[in-house]
Amino acid sequence: MSAATKGVWAMVVAAVIWGASPLFYKQLSHVPPLEVLSHRTLWSAVIFTAVLAMQGQLGSLPRLLRGRALLLVGFAALMISANWFLFIFSVQAGHTVEASMGYYIFPLVAVLIGVLAFGERLSRGQALAVLLAALAVLVLTVGLRVAPWIALAIALTFGLYGLVKKRLGASPVPSVTAEVLVLVPLALIWLGLTGSGQVQEFGRSGGHFFDDPATALLLVFSGVLTAGPLMLFTYATARVRMATVGVVQYLNPTGQFLCATLVFAEPFTRWHAAAFGLIWAGLALYTFEALRQDRAARRASVSAGTSATVLN
Repeated sequence: MSAATKGVWAMVVAAVIWGASPLFYKQLSHVPPLEVLSHRTLWSAVIFTAVLAMQGQLGSLPRLLRGRALLLVGFAALMISANWFLFIFSVQAGHTVEASMGYYIFPLVAVLIGVLAFGERLSRGQALAVLLAALAVLVLTVGLRVAPWIALAIALTFGLYGLVKKRLGASPVPSVTAEVLVLVPLALIWLGLTGSGQVQEFGRSGGHFFDDPATALLLVFSGVLTAGPLMLFTYATARVRMATVGVVQYLNPTGQFLCATLVFAEPFTRWHAAAFGLIWAGLALYTFEALRQDRAARRASVSAGTSATVLN
């Protein structure tokens, strides 16, 4: 099996795990979302730190935890923790359909952030794709008389997270490790307050880790569920063209959408159908443009290589 094929399979497995993750977090509906988030942060920090230690890369952390890099890491940590919280909350509260919409919208939000932050130019196809996503949000807002705030917040936090990661310019695993390490003190404080009964979350008490062995095991496994797919994703991006990664990535929100509609039986009205239809059309157009640009770039690279060979 070639390295590229292994990369594609790694990406598929990561996307399928992410897509099926609502089934896991639904099992923790009796645990308040911030408590779940705190345990997810703690156990993923343990796993990421152990992986870095085994790879001999612990020395990469100090640079990320001081000066300007710490500010960027801190903001990235805030964005990814907000994203994780919104996803956990949406699954527990019966809004998984809206969460999946957020991850569908994210690529188009990322394109818009590229324009605003880096001055990137949109092709006509990309511009139309962004407009279709905006129209989808408008349709859902008018139809349901409320904006899809969870979807928008998920897409925006993930988009800003990607923006900061690009500015940071660090390797994926060390940077994520630094992010969760920054969040660990907050997680410990929150678990301490809720576990002692000093603070309640949405009127619910905390300290559920000691409820029963099954709950404790699920909370610990949330770290594995965070770290495992990310490492597969990192492996894939090093071996597969980004256009391919982008296409396979859509398995994630598709899996979430299927969990919401087929397993959780969440409401899916005609307004949802219209909005998702517009989003899927926009993503199809965006994917076509990405693949076309990727082919053009590869042809240009081959052409340049051939010309250099002839000149030499």
